[in-house]
Amino acid sequence: MNKINIQKATFNDIEKLQQIGRKTFLETFASDNSEENMTQYLSESFATEKLANELNNENSAFYFAYYQNNVIGYLKVNFGDSQTEIKDEKTLEIERIYVLKEFHGQKVGQMLYEKALEIAKQNNSVYLWLGVWEENRRAIAFYKKNGFIEFDKHIFRLGNDEQTDIMMKKNLA
Repeated sequence: MNKINIQKATFNDIEKLQQIGRKTFLETFASDNSEENMTQYLSESFATEKLANELNNENSAFYFAYYQNNVIGYLKVNFGDSQTEIKDEKTLEIERIYVLKEFHGQKVGQMLYEKALEIAKQNNSVYLWLGVWEENRRAIAFYKKNGFIEFDKHIFRLGNDEQTDIMMKKNLA
């Protein structure tokens, strides 16, 4: 496989972000959720205004994985009060790592995770943390392989469905 490049997304990448975000979320979760809940989540979470605010937020960042000039996956990280829960200046949240299904098993997710780890270290974060759906066994195994441990649970709303996310963290200190 040719080289995969990781590049920070800019405000001008909003359409690419909408496309990769919607496509990877659908590929990952459509079979386990109702069409109504998926439609609601995708329209709210990937709305132009919401993504514009996130791209303009200095405490959040998106990174794309490119293969042959095509976006094949992405990473979203949050710092400080942009984090969805912990909001600690000494931590970094990985909010999303998604990769197109056709590229699963080709280390793209690992490259995006390593980018998050690099950012955390540059910012002197004490630990990385994230929430992952309790039914997403593939993702849970990926994070455990990378040294994350479970420490709590929280509710994630997908449309009108309340789902349980397992919160995981990896100490860096």
